[in-house]
Amino acid sequence: MARDHLPSSRLRRRRLLTASVAALALGGTVLAEVPAAAASRPKGHDVSSHQKNVNWASAKAKGARFAYVKATESTTYRNPYFAQQYNGSRKAGLIRGAYHFALPDKSSGKAQAAYFVRNGGGWRGDGWTLPPALDIEYNPYSKKHKCYGLSKARMTAWIRSFSNEVVRLTGRRPVIYTTTHWWNTCTGSNRAFGRDHALWIARYSRSGTGTLPAGWSSWTFWQYDNGGTLPGDQNLFNGSLDRLKALARGR
Repeated sequence: MARDHLPSSRLRRRRLLTASVAALALGGTVLAEVPAAAASRPKGHDVSSHQKNVNWASAKAKGARFAYVKATESTTYRNPYFAQQYNGSRKAGLIRGAYHFALPDKSSGKAQAAYFVRNGGGWRGDGWTLPPALDIEYNPYSKKHKCYGLSKARMTAWIRSFSNEVVRLTGRRPVIYTTTHWWNTCTGSNRAFGRDHALWIARYSRSGTGTLPAGWSSWTFWQYDNGGTLPGDQNLFNGSLDRLKALARGR
């Protein structure tokens, strides 16, 4: 996903992600068509302020069944389009959730989780609200400190702190959005989170998600492209629509 406030972040994010995909062999080129897996799985997308006011009825008509909306970043930024995107997707009949873009070098995991929940990252088992999500990936603000200057142990502790505060405030463990390369590099292939956190894997490839981060044997969401028929990034859910609804109910 992306930082999406000044300077022009989404464009830079796309350039960075495209470059990292090629450099790290995380998925090849941008897709010209959806993966074959899309035929049997619910399609969705994620958006931030870059998409501004989204036409949710159009997205639903094009096949969207769920959406993730950026709520916050660090403890200083809230998506100014959050209400239109989060409430609009629900009114259009999409199952939706909120995500937080982590900046682990700015403040503690606990502080960022609390800010996220206060500003749209809550959850309730109404069948329409996906679990809160943590977007954690290479630092878009510094090429030198790609892991935010944190050791592997400190990064693992930061993520655990964020997760523990989210579950304390909402009753749900957050979904973790990441790439295999980031996770294995910056957490030292930590396996603990795969036991109780759903995985949202980012990999741009027609051939599938590839090797998953250490600790996970399956994925829940797959971001397979950063553009397509739906506004924002393109995603799939690994299951049926009924299973997606059950996840939103807390099952």
